[in-house]
Amino acid sequence: MSMREPVRPEKAGAAVEFLYRCPAGRLLLKLFSSRPVSSAAGLFLSSPFSRILIRPFTRKKGISLDECEKEEYRCFNDFFCRKVRRECRPVDPAPEALIAPCDGLLSAYTLRGDLVLPVKQSRFSLSSLLAGDEVRGEYEDGLCLVFRLCVEHYHRYCYIDRGVKGENRFLRGKLHTVRPIALENFPVFVENCREYTVIDTENFGRVIQMEVGAMLVGRIHNYHGKGEVRRGQEKGRFLFGGSTVILLFQKDTVALPREVFLATEAGMEVPVKLGERIGTKHCAKTPAKTP
Repeated sequence: MSMREPVRPEKAGAAVEFLYRCPAGRLLLKLFSSRPVSSAAGLFLSSPFSRILIRPFTRKKGISLDECEKEEYRCFNDFFCRKVRRECRPVDPAPEALIAPCDGLLSAYTLRGDLVLPVKQSRFSLSSLLAGDEVRGEYEDGLCLVFRLCVEHYHRYCYIDRGVKGENRFLRGKLHTVRPIALENFPVFVENCREYTVIDTENFGRVIQMEVGAMLVGRIHNYHGKGEVRRGQEKGRFLFGGSTVILLFQKDTVALPREVFLATEAGMEVPVKLGERIGTKHCAKTPAKTP
């Protein structure tokens, strides 16, 4: 992996600061993080009237459409989950390569038993993340990778390896923003709406892949139920808003560059793109033979 330069999380805007820092703002936060408000916003963003937002949004966020397939956008959400041409997101085919499931900002955490201990953020447990699912015990002392998507990122995601997936499990919840200011004040990943599946992969053991919705994300759209999947196959997409993909690995199944963990410890995130190598399959060292 040729690691990109880690970046500091973006600063929250005045409106987000108000919602998460001020007592009056926290009262409004209950409204804005509710599913009815998100659903109402989603209805508008899926309507033809929302097309007027596309051009100012691309200018403000510096988004280029050069990588995208040519199409007419019926509404803002069509634009937001636009499809990038396959050659612009090549997938590393090597069996030992651990690929990024999406574009985003990567943080990596070694689990301490059942706990994920993010730097400067709310700690959470696998039990709460998976809502008590018994499979959680298989991931103790494993690895948790968090891919945070900002609004300007590509919002489709893929499977990291060939394998067989189970059914999707949807967990209803709130819809906080996934910006650092929210992560510092709330256990966002265990409060927000989320959906996960267990995938028995060929090269990385049993992997949990989870998608987490965020403020004004009306929908997490996964395409497949139980069945076979392949590396790089599109798994689903998010509608409007910043979002997160989480991967959970069992102990000693994958290896990441040390620089990724150092960046996380320093409160920074590593930019990654869908399909690129971010780590490798863990290979246990063979004990030296006794002469």
